[in-house]
Amino acid sequence: MHKVLFAACFSAAAVMASGGAQANDELIKMQQNPKDWVIPAGNYASTRYSTLKQITADNVAKLQVAWTFSTGVLRGHEGGPLIIGNMMYVHTPFPNKVYALDLNDENKIVWKYEPKQDPNVIPVMCCDTVNRGVAYGDGKIFLHQADTTLVALDAKTGKVAWSVQNGDPTKGGTGTSAPLVIKDKVLIGISGGEFGVQCHMTAYDTKTGKQVWRAFSEGPDDQIMFDPEKTTVLGKPVGKDSSLKTWQGDQWKVGGGCTWGWTSYDPELNLVYYGSGNPSTWNPKQRPGDNKWSMTIFARDPDTGMAKWAYQMTPHDEWDYDGVNEMILSDQQVNGQNRKLLTHFDRNGLAYTMDRTNGELLVAEKYDPKVNWTSGVDMDKASPTYGRPKVVDQYSTDKQGEDFNNKGICPAALGTKDQQPAAYSPDTQLFYVPTNHVCMDYEPFKVSYTAGQPYVGATLSMYPPPGDTHMGNFIAWDNKTGKIVWSNKEQFSVWSGALATAGGVVFYGTLEGYLKAVDAKTGKELYKFKTPSGIIGNVTTYEHGGRQYIAILSGVGGWAGIGLAAGLTDPTAGLGAVGGYASLNNYTALGGALTVFALPQ
Repeated sequence: MHKVLFAACFSAAAVMASGGAQANDELIKMQQNPKDWVIPAGNYASTRYSTLKQITADNVAKLQVAWTFSTGVLRGHEGGPLIIGNMMYVHTPFPNKVYALDLNDENKIVWKYEPKQDPNVIPVMCCDTVNRGVAYGDGKIFLHQADTTLVALDAKTGKVAWSVQNGDPTKGGTGTSAPLVIKDKVLIGISGGEFGVQCHMTAYDTKTGKQVWRAFSEGPDDQIMFDPEKTTVLGKPVGKDSSLKTWQGDQWKVGGGCTWGWTSYDPELNLVYYGSGNPSTWNPKQRPGDNKWSMTIFARDPDTGMAKWAYQMTPHDEWDYDGVNEMILSDQQVNGQNRKLLTHFDRNGLAYTMDRTNGELLVAEKYDPKVNWTSGVDMDKASPTYGRPKVVDQYSTDKQGEDFNNKGICPAALGTKDQQPAAYSPDTQLFYVPTNHVCMDYEPFKVSYTAGQPYVGATLSMYPPPGDTHMGNFIAWDNKTGKIVWSNKEQFSVWSGALATAGGVVFYGTLEGYLKAVDAKTGKELYKFKTPSGIIGNVTTYEHGGRQYIAILSGVGGWAGIGLAAGLTDPTAGLGAVGGYASLNNYTALGGALTVFALPQ
């Protein structure tokens, strides 16, 4: 039954039924062709699953490098390429170049887009100069630049069709995320939580670039686009001023709640799903209250922006556990009942399984056994704290107060998983999750807000959990039971997005630079190859000329690799990551390359 997701949930007929005929009819049809990779996450459901099966568990060990391409840029290469017909579109970190390569003509560069951006945006980018990719729709390639310019490029020529400013870098707003095209709109979030930006998700018209709607993460109901009676949280109306009541005075105006992660879409329900990040500042003493709606999963109508439901995972965040990670949509049976599910692996170390139609919470369990800041989520529907995590006092940075160094908190601020996206296979009904196995010391201190200046208010250091020497695991997860099925240790955090295939193989990359292939059922390592630099990109697959290819960007960086990428040496720099990942220098160096693999002919 679970395999109907691709055939039914994402059929053009389903979209027509929901009144959404326009540009994403094209995308829905295109994403059903496994030869292409037309959406950053592979499909609207963000499963990162491909039905291609030329490469199997039996023959993957024979993979060879088919071709490579240098991006000409250093620093962290997150995201991955799009493949549309004979064209591949490759993006880079700042200055955010885009290359169009002709797969029919020895991967010739058909066009290159290289924006001229003010380099002053670089120091405002919290965790490296990354960009998570481009989107396609309406014959255009959409790019969100570091300086928050959203640009629409003609997919054939690279000519700029339109561009629009999505934020203000002088006040700390930056662009790192991949857009998503839905119908005649392109949706994009924004970064800047470490600078006190009031963050938002915005929809622009794909033809003109005109802003259609903007939904903030915190503020008055009209700004967050909540209906007090119709928008629900755990089945109940949110009520009037649901956000304002949880902030002191006007603090919501510099409240963070940024939207720099991934976006998913269910055409049948006509709902878009995404998460919001940490409240500002990192010092919880300075912002009493739940700080809604930071750290929240939103389900919105993409036509109007109105929220149908919301769920806050980490109220009054005390640890920087951004809730921006991908929302993976699947149709599965739970307790013998067919359910439309949303599965989310949060930074806070808890994996959530929800009914995506109404936001009902079904499962909330730790996906790393070392998570210690909470004893778990209150799952008693009759309880006044239903749906809230139970915080362990010892690890509460708010309870201990300012200028107190809270030791041994697990996970660290970069979470049990950061933005590196997991994959879901309908064949095994398992989720394949790249994780961080990292703890931290966290000392909050008082900080004042100045527009365009860091608004953090905490000093951090990071290290492996007590008794362990490894900093990452690659796991298989059962979202119905909330249990780890198998787990592979990695020396460093797994900062690469996973790929699951119908060939029974799962791929991911490591910070040292290895592309790895493992058996989807057992986790057994079947293949590895060391690419030119550490991998924080997402594995992609496509078919061209009758051959299945695996593509990966390598270029070490991101939050985990910021010390290496930016040449930082102070252990507490990079918001605490530099010291934790210092030994990464012994295994890899800066680079920027696309490596493409195939079976020998």
